[in-house]
Amino acid sequence: MGFFTTKALPEFIEIDLGNKAQKIVLKRNSRAKRYILRIPAGDPTPVLTVPARGNLKTAQDFANRQIEWLQKKLGSRPDTISFEEFARIPIRGVPHTLRSSGKLRGIARLEVDEETEEPLLLLPGETQSFSRKTKDFLRKLAKQDLEAHVERFTMQIGRNHHSITLRDTKSRWGSCSHDGKLSFSWRLVMAPPDILEYVAAHEVAHLVKLDHSPEFWQVCETLAPHTKQAQRWLKEHGSQLHLYGLD
Repeated sequence: MGFFTTKALPEFIEIDLGNKAQKIVLKRNSRAKRYILRIPAGDPTPVLTVPARGNLKTAQDFANRQIEWLQKKLGSRPDTISFEEFARIPIRGVPHTLRSSGKLRGIARLEVDEETEEPLLLLPGETQSFSRKTKDFLRKLAKQDLEAHVERFTMQIGRNHHSITLRDTKSRWGSCSHDGKLSFSWRLVMAPPDILEYVAAHEVAHLVKLDHSPEFWQVCETLAPHTKQAQRWLKEHGSQLHLYGLD
C-alpha cells in the first residue's frame, strides 16, 4: 500500500496583473480533483482550490495561466456599497435610501419620503454608526421574516426545529443540522420576499430529508411552488447581495 505526503501550502501566492501584484488565497481541498480558481461573492480576493496531491509550483503555474481571465473578471466586478448616509440598498427587494432620522436616540425604521415617495431607512445617532445600525436592523428584520415562514412551514409538515441562527455566510444561503438547527444568511432580507421564503422552505424541507433526494424536492416544492424560479434568481443575482456593507 503506497503513502504520499503533501507539503503545507502558504496562505497565498501572488501573480503579476501588469499594473499590480494580485494576491490569491490558497485552499487545499482533499475532495477536489483539479485546480479551481474563483472570485468569491462580496470579496475581491481570488481563491485557488488545490487538490489533495497538488503542490505549490503547479498552483503557481495554474494561476499564471489565468492572468487574462483575472484581469477581465476583476476589471468588471461592480463596486461594493457601504452602509453610509444616502447609500441605496435593497430591503425586501425594494431600493431604500439610508438617511439620518435627525435624532440621537431611537430605533431604525422604514419610512416613505412624503414629497418624493422614496422608500427610506431612517437611522438615529451619528452617521459614523450607520454601518453597524444598518446591519443590526437588517438582521432583526431577516429574523422576523424567517421565523414567520419557518413557523408556517413546520406546521405544514408537522415537524419541529431546534433554533434559528443568522450568519453572514458566502458559500450558502441556509443550512439545517441533523438536530434541527436552522441557519440562514441575514442578507436574504435584501432579496425579494419570495426568495427568502424559498430558502426558508428549503431548509425546513431538510427536517424531513437531510439529502437532496426526489422526496426532499417534493416537500420543498410543496412548501414553495416557486422553487425553480427562486433558484434561478439566486444564481443570477444572489452574489450582488454580498456587495453591500463591506466596510
